[in-house]
Amino acid sequence: MEGVGDESATAASPVNKWIFDMSRLYQYYLDKTTPHSVPRWVGTLALVIVYALRVYYIQGFYIISYGLGIYILNLLIGFLSPLTDPEMEASSGALLPTKGSDEFKPFIRRLPEFKFWYSFTKAFCIAFVMTFFSAFDVPVFWPILLCYWIVLFVLTMRRQIAHMIKYKYVPFNIGKQRYGGKKPSASSSGRKD
Repeated sequence: MEGVGDESATAASPVNKWIFDMSRLYQYYLDKTTPHSVPRWVGTLALVIVYALRVYYIQGFYIISYGLGIYILNLLIGFLSPLTDPEMEASSGALLPTKGSDEFKPFIRRLPEFKFWYSFTKAFCIAFVMTFFSAFDVPVFWPILLCYWIVLFVLTMRRQIAHMIKYKYVPFNIGKQRYGGKKPSASSSGRKD
């Protein structure tokens, strides 16, 4: 009985080892891109342009683009939202500081920038691959989908901005005070008598 299980384990072992090695290599290069946010987003922008040109020249796959737009909007909401929603935590007290005397608590996103980028890029890759299969080219009147997506975007962003204003948080570093710590000066190293 032991021989039957051993044969299947050794037969599947090279395939499993290869899959494991490829996933580790993929994760290695993915981890190497983490600190390089600008080149990552430039590459993703190039992918978005290629996808948009493909959809434009084919004149189809609008339903895929609409689904992609809804998914990207969902990712954007997670990116702009705090990790713990102050609305849900209102009973236990304000989580984000509301007065100058409150303790400083940094803004922590529900969806970090790297995961946002990764999901965004993966979604465009999947959508791009789907444009090669005619089964996904459902005939629709695209201006209606576009208008509906714009209405969804405006309503969702209005609600998100109202939430930001109500709980006084800004999910971006633009305009925030930066603390660099003490910098050693030349006069402080020498002793004055």
